[in-house]
Amino acid sequence: MSCAVAPGSPVFSPSRLLLPGAPDHHHGASSSPFLPASPLRFFALRARIRPDPPCAKPQTQPQPPAPTTPTAAPALKRRRPAPLLVPVAVPAPPPVLAAANGATADEVAEQGEGFAAYCRKGKGRKRVEMEDRHVAAVALGGDRAQALFGVFDGHGGKGAAEFAAGNMARIMAEELKRGGGVEEAARRAYLRTDEEFSADAGAEGPSGGACCVTALLREGDNGRRRQLVVSGAGDCRAVLSRGGRAEALTEDHRASRRDERDRIEALRGGLVLNCRGVWRVQGSLAVTRGIGDKHLKPWVVAEPETATVDVDERCDLLILASDGLWDKVGNQEAVDVAAACSGGLPAACRRLVEMAAARGSTDDISVLVIQLQRPLR
Repeated sequence: MSCAVAPGSPVFSPSRLLLPGAPDHHHGASSSPFLPASPLRFFALRARIRPDPPCAKPQTQPQPPAPTTPTAAPALKRRRPAPLLVPVAVPAPPPVLAAANGATADEVAEQGEGFAAYCRKGKGRKRVEMEDRHVAAVALGGDRAQALFGVFDGHGGKGAAEFAAGNMARIMAEELKRGGGVEEAARRAYLRTDEEFSADAGAEGPSGGACCVTALLREGDNGRRRQLVVSGAGDCRAVLSRGGRAEALTEDHRASRRDERDRIEALRGGLVLNCRGVWRVQGSLAVTRGIGDKHLKPWVVAEPETATVDVDERCDLLILASDGLWDKVGNQEAVDVAAACSGGLPAACRRLVEMAAARGSTDDISVLVIQLQRPLR
């Protein structure tokens, strides 16, 4: 069956929806762009009536700054911060205290006509107080023609060194008046000092001991030269400068000496042991002579070794010092330093002490320097 569609039927008529402004080839430019009977007329009218949505502006991404080129403008110069001013600390000078027997200061200095002394406490971790003492007794026993100088190195406490420094001059003057020779008087003075200290200590008194070195300087009679009598017990030492050359006037009494070991081992119960490379009396004390040490009697004795020297024009300096100096400074080196020091005897004593401390000495250090050509005052 055939179907005929009438021309102009609204069902199959093509849509005349045209874009705005497009010409209509069938009806001309003046005709309506949409057929009145078109089923899409409603939607077309709605599209024409509805305004177009506003266009959103595209969001631009921030652009990285252009790389700086050598020809670009120079950047701002960074300011240097202000300098930090740190105040300079000025060290206070070390205290110099007047020497006094029984002093407990860490430093003791003394100066007189023709002599000077300086003592400093050691830096050892077990040292509570300085155990060294010294004495400079001019006009010994009221006689201006003689003087006694001494250094006393205490161990096991300051008691023995303090007692010897406070009483040796008195005892020496008394023994000189008794006569019998100067060397014999010095020997008796050492033994008496040891006996009086032991009696003064008693059962509960001061203990410990002290190494000693003393120098008795006497003016000559009837044109004779000065006489120097040096005594020592322990490891304190006296060194003479004769024409600039060092000469040891005492020998250290250590347990390492063969003759001292033989003397001790010949006594009943005497024993000298090598403890970690150090010879010690009864495994305890490294020195064999000194004042005190009553618990080591009769092996440790107070009897000194004494030498007498005539002071001529070549004898210029005498150095008395504890082992805190001699363990680090040689005899000739000490003489050279003392002679070359431009600050005088006080500066020489301090220089020697500082030299030994700088080389690692942790012991108490005492130095006493005497000019042998100056008058005794």
